[in-house]
Amino acid sequence: MSTGAIIAIVIAAIIVIALIAMVLQRQRVRKVQQRRVERDHLRDEARVRGARAERERATADEQSAAARRQAAEAEERSVRARQEAAVAEEHEARAREIDPDRDADEESRDDRQVAGTRDSRDNA
Repeated sequence: MSTGAIIAIVIAAIIVIALIAMVLQRQRVRKVQQRRVERDHLRDEARVRGARAERERATADEQSAAARRQAAEAEERSVRARQEAAVAEEHEARAREIDPDRDADEESRDDRQVAGTRDSRDNA
């Protein structure tokens, strides 16, 4: 082989190696760019899902607070109802006591009823 042929082969090999290096570099750049796009997409998705989760958490907290508020209001109404029932019962008892039209038989029957009501409340 002549010196010229060897030089031509070496130059061709250098050109082929340079072309391969350029192709590999472009592939690396393309792959890095694809990963950046995927990264941005995943971060956007994470932000959207995080915002949804925060909104759901806030809604759940609001519902929980409303349920606690309703339970407290119901308990308050229940206490008021018991108090009103007790006052009504006292008024009814007092009305029976002072009723001038009531006869003696009704008095003893009413006394037994009142005693029975007290016993049932005491057992509860």
